[in-house]
Amino acid sequence: MNVPDWFEGLRSPLDDKMGTEWIEITPTRAVARCPVAGNTQPFGLWHGGASCVLAESLASLAAAAEVGPSGAVTGVDINATHLRSVTEGWITGTATAIRIGGTLATYDVALVADNGTQVCAARITVFLRRARPDSATS
Repeated sequence: MNVPDWFEGLRSPLDDKMGTEWIEITPTRAVARCPVAGNTQPFGLWHGGASCVLAESLASLAAAAEVGPSGAVTGVDINATHLRSVTEGWITGTATAIRIGGTLATYDVALVADNGTQVCAARITVFLRRARPDSATS
């Protein structure tokens, strides 16, 4: 697992509910996976909302790695196209930075099923609040 030390133990109740397993977190790339079981809509298919949650979580944690533990991030835009249905196994998501600027970062997120078929294509934009330099030291 390639996750910054300060991320160790950093989980949300939604991560726990979805069964998210973090694999890699860097400013330019984040990878995680979730089981289909427990994240389905009433017809037994992987829920589109679960795709959006996983996609935004991936982009947000990559952005958090960019600003560091003293910064903050907030998702401001999400676009997701649901490409295929899945009824079992795991969904693995990879967020790749398209552009990281001073106050905004945009990520392309691909969610794929165990067989390598892409399930969802998403684009996420995240607001970056970078830590301000300590003005007390001069």
